[in-house]
Amino acid sequence: MSFANFMSDLKNKASGLKDEISKFKNKKFLNAATAGAALIAMADGELDSEEKKKMLKFIESNDALSVFKTSEVIGSFKEYIENFEFDQDIGESKAYEAINLLRGNEVECRTVMRLILSVAAADGVFDDNEKAVARKIAVELNLSPSDFEL
Repeated sequence: MSFANFMSDLKNKASGLKDEISKFKNKKFLNAATAGAALIAMADGELDSEEKKKMLKFIESNDALSVFKTSEVIGSFKEYIENFEFDQDIGESKAYEAINLLRGNEVECRTVMRLILSVAAADGVFDDNEKAVARKIAVELNLSPSDFEL
């Protein structure tokens, strides 16, 4: 599959996420989704103010996340980013801790994984650093990275 087809497929799958996410409208799911978004955003080790604005704008306008209050989504994402800004290791630890709370529920895990991939694809670029983080998230969720073409 070409990269263009992969990106198009990701965007199509992202559009159907709202219905799935509405089934999991809870704090645990929200935290896992925003923790994953923070991991992807920090994949290259930093998040400049322009990237942060773009990521927050995407999260705020993401149809799938609209089942949650915008202030909750942004607040949760900011909290994970602040952990990274304080210390990279603490940020990763807190983010993976939130993601691991979904383990054991394959439907929630797959849904949050697709959401994280839609965040990664939001800027039209899915670089090697983001792919590596996405693979690690899939493994943390006890999912096969190949199921997500990673």
